[in-house]
Amino acid sequence: MTEMGRRERKKAATRQTLADAALRLFSERGYDEVGVREIADAADVSVTTLFKHFPDGKEALVFDQDVDRESALVAAVRERPAGQSVPRALHRLLLGEHSRRVHNDPRFDDFLRLVDTTPALREYARRMWLRHEHALAAAIADDAGLPADDPSCRALAHFALEAPVLVRGSHDPDTALDRVFDLLDKGWTAHRQK
Repeated sequence: MTEMGRRERKKAATRQTLADAALRLFSERGYDEVGVREIADAADVSVTTLFKHFPDGKEALVFDQDVDRESALVAAVRERPAGQSVPRALHRLLLGEHSRRVHNDPRFDDFLRLVDTTPALREYARRMWLRHEHALAAAIADDAGLPADDPSCRALAHFALEAPVLVRGSHDPDTALDRVFDLLDKGWTAHRQK
């Protein structure tokens, strides 16, 4: 393994340690009751190191996968198999993410509860999703050969990103997500055929 590979692995491990410590402390005591120094101490790093990894502040610690998620959304549009619609590609990506979180991460319910009950985190999540929505809409528009501000591309991006939220608490969230994306796919396909 190269030196760069080792360095990147160490950075990723430090980020994960910080995010895990933050989520644990926030879940135990509440978001507003925990300071960045406590999180840094719990992760055994300096406050300076914490801000090197999370320059956007305390809220970003909760959404540590933010940058990777936006890249994955854009890649799902640009790198999808030939013949696969944009909604189907997004469905595949979001279904996989949703299933992994719900079925494999025992802390997912704590994460949702924390975000839902903390105004600063709800607002940060809203801004984050809006940024993802713009990036995704631009990728969809580029793929479809439409102007970047095309309302149909913005609508598809918006509803695709909202789909996991819409199915939260559903009896069978995977099937509910399938139904939402079936509707989006039929609507997008009909719109593109006009």
